[in-house]
Amino acid sequence: MKWAWVMAMCLAVIPAWVGSTTAPPAEVVDRVVVKKADHTLSLLSHGRVIKTYHVSLGPNPVGPKRKQGDGKTPEGTYVIDSRNAASKFHLSLHVSYPNAADRARAKAAGVDPGGDIMIHGLGPGFGWVGPLQRIPDWTAGCIAVTNAQIEEIWARVKVGTVVEIRP
Repeated sequence: MKWAWVMAMCLAVIPAWVGSTTAPPAEVVDRVVVKKADHTLSLLSHGRVIKTYHVSLGPNPVGPKRKQGDGKTPEGTYVIDSRNAASKFHLSLHVSYPNAADRARAKAAGVDPGGDIMIHGLGPGFGWVGPLQRIPDWTAGCIAVTNAQIEEIWARVKVGTVVEIRP
């Protein structure tokens, strides 16, 4: 009986977590902006936000990524440099971290800067979690959305799209 009540409450709040505005399918996305403090990812076209999603980040999200395994999501300006339809998470867009500055900082500190930073959906068998996936920050430094959301993002974000990750 308790679980039924908990599920009913979750279903009541989920619509507020799914995202804000609806983007027309033909809208061209030329920039992705992630605001770590707000846990949001916004798709922009010519400076105008066309859709915003709530995201999960690395478990230690405050501050820029400094090294492999620090649980942080990077901060800075990158690009989508590849797309993986066969990702171990439901679709993934690879972010060009580490850039030259990230590599130089890591080299000076004598550490591995890490890599494999993606915008992705959920892992196999976890699609049912939906928007609840964002309650804890759980990625290794990636930016995670629901499977339905990554499908929308995947359709609009192409290789070469600028990704700005803000604190």
